[in-house]
Amino acid sequence: MLGVHNSIKETVKEAIFHTLGECRNKTLALFEGMDEGNFRYQAHPDFSPIGWHLGHIAYTESLWLLEHSAGFPPLFPQYRKLFAANGLPKSKRVNLPSVEEVRYYLDNIRSRVLKYLEIADLEQQERLWRFLIQHESQHCETIAFIQHLIANQNFNDFTSTLSGYQPNLKNINDVDTLISSEAIKIPAGEFERGCDRLDYLDNEAPANNVYIETYYIDKYPVICGHYRQFMEAGGYQNSQWWSEEAWEWLQTEEVTKPLYWQDDSMWDNHPVCGVSYYEAAAYAKFVGKRLPTEAEWEKAARWDAKAKHSRIYPWGDRIPTKQDCNYDNLNGKTTPVQAYPSGQSAYGLYDTLGNVWEWTATWFHAYEGFENYPYVGYSTTYFDQKHRVLKGGSWATRPWVLRCSFRNWYHPGVRQILAGFRCAKSDNSD
Repeated sequence: MLGVHNSIKETVKEAIFHTLGECRNKTLALFEGMDEGNFRYQAHPDFSPIGWHLGHIAYTESLWLLEHSAGFPPLFPQYRKLFAANGLPKSKRVNLPSVEEVRYYLDNIRSRVLKYLEIADLEQQERLWRFLIQHESQHCETIAFIQHLIANQNFNDFTSTLSGYQPNLKNINDVDTLISSEAIKIPAGEFERGCDRLDYLDNEAPANNVYIETYYIDKYPVICGHYRQFMEAGGYQNSQWWSEEAWEWLQTEEVTKPLYWQDDSMWDNHPVCGVSYYEAAAYAKFVGKRLPTEAEWEKAARWDAKAKHSRIYPWGDRIPTKQDCNYDNLNGKTTPVQAYPSGQSAYGLYDTLGNVWEWTATWFHAYEGFENYPYVGYSTTYFDQKHRVLKGGSWATRPWVLRCSFRNWYHPGVRQILAGFRCAKSDNSD
């Protein structure tokens, strides 16, 4: 039995070794051909330069694995303040070492981490190693978003990139025929929300049963063609669709269309993106609906009523492939919302994973029984009633953070290319 036990431990180590390498290769691919200017350029006050994220990945890996776990003294102390999450304001993070120096830092830390993996006690540490893979994956998605911010600031380059994109898909992007905004009925009952697996983040746990009354939720995310109707009907000029807080935001920001909006019918069956929570909620009210709660979204995306269990992914527990959804920068843009029939949920929803994150009506909060991991502030800092939950992942989401239980969170006024939404409606049949 001891030999079997050791064999299992070695299999886990081999899997983590392989995943670390695969994840890092994807990270480095984002930096191929990047010049020094873009490496340290701050494209938006709310986000650090791209190069800072690369250094922060190395710093975090070193902090948790080499210092906290292996007991090594701090490595590269000259970078500690620069790359720590709470070290410097974002505006001060532009003073970065060269690309070559940061790469040396990253590679040196990884070499030591892999050496430590050979002797690490994964019975005690497996969750931490999987957390760090997800941490790197999340920063990669932020990097992809910032790259689009930079491209958008050179608008001619950005629009030419978008216009040159043609999905290799047949008969699903007919600009003369918009998909319907069909809603699916989700019957009342309990479902299991959240998770308890080792590779899930603290705010997803513990798994718990939640009862929800009957409701309806759209089969697809809201598409550009339908959102254009809201714009053309004066949706941005009519206060009746906006909450008081949202209307005040709208007047301050002077927004008249989604960020990155392309007024081209070739995008009509793609999900609208670059919208804030406020814009999403206003559109939903305009069409006589609302945004789903987080629990409503998650039940529709993962609950298998026949088998009476929650799936990891909409289609089951099989890991994602390029046939299931638009993720992991496989396309580098959005795709039409009906492009992945094999990715449907048990209830028949399309596009719940990948393509765009979807706003929900729920404030980011702790589930009952929540326990911090790996440190107190990782999630609890954001349990402040100032962040709304988004679900589902985007075209830039790495496979290690792509699942129905995963929870993202933004301030309601955030507008970014990775965020869209779908609508829901309460059952008023009684």
